[in-house]
Amino acid sequence: MTAPPGPGPASLMDAATFAALYQRLRDASAWGPADRRGGLNYITPEQVLAAAGEVRLGRTVTLAAPIETRVAPDNPDPAVHVMTSPAGDQADPDGLSFATDRLAMNIHGNADSHIDALCHVIYQARLYNDVPADTVGATGAAELSIQVARNGIVGRGVLLDIPRLRGTPWLEPGDHVTAADDAQQVRLGQGDLLLVRVGHRQRQAELGPWDSARARAGLHPEALELVAERRVAVLGSDSNNDTCPSAAEGVEFPVHVLAVNAMGLHLLDWLQLDDLAGLCEEAGRWSFCCVVAPLRLVRGTGSPVNPIAIL
Repeated sequence: MTAPPGPGPASLMDAATFAALYQRLRDASAWGPADRRGGLNYITPEQVLAAAGEVRLGRTVTLAAPIETRVAPDNPDPAVHVMTSPAGDQADPDGLSFATDRLAMNIHGNADSHIDALCHVIYQARLYNDVPADTVGATGAAELSIQVARNGIVGRGVLLDIPRLRGTPWLEPGDHVTAADDAQQVRLGQGDLLLVRVGHRQRQAELGPWDSARARAGLHPEALELVAERRVAVLGSDSNNDTCPSAAEGVEFPVHVLAVNAMGLHLLDWLQLDDLAGLCEEAGRWSFCCVVAPLRLVRGTGSPVNPIAIL
């Protein structure tokens, strides 16, 4: 998978072409009507052991951005972090005190790093694997919640640093990532956790935040055919994986629809991959052990997440 040779959006996929792609990816990702794990089925115990073998430097790096608590163009409803204990200068000088706090946040948005559960994307009134949409109700998701990943996700992570391949600091909003086989000499394989860097965080740091709900770089829907072919288990990006404007006629988030709803892939959105890119560059390798541990939100549609790469 790599970027197109020059900047600019790819061609718009018409409705019939998208519908055919959606059906092909559904057919390629079928584990039977009772399945609730989706792409996690691709990760076997043997692959977890092999992923542990990727650790050679003993270096760890977070793939999450700091949780944002300030209003910004890309985060109009940020997390709320408040102290619930008295200030430290009021602590009992002769006894025990505790510092305590509370965090409230939206799981899904355009700023904070999170993982999408398989119940997150409802398309044509169905969830992944034809589960009825009404299984998601006022108390949460009765099916396909983030509890599916309660034991954690561990596998070989593969970073595709698209700006590095293009020779540019970042992809501009509206640019697409498309499929190819020879990027960085790393061949994607079954059970891999594929992380695609478009340089969103670096652009944000240098130019300031913008309304990324309306303009962002991401994957072209056609790239999901390669993801399916290589049996990738999890897909993530430092964007929200979908380009805006959309590359598919009449579908605002085509990559979410294809990955989560058709293929059963847990998506990692709005990661921070700049530190990982630097470490991979230094090490001269683009694969590593990756550990993702969602919160145990029993009926949750996703979770804030702090994935860790271990090189």
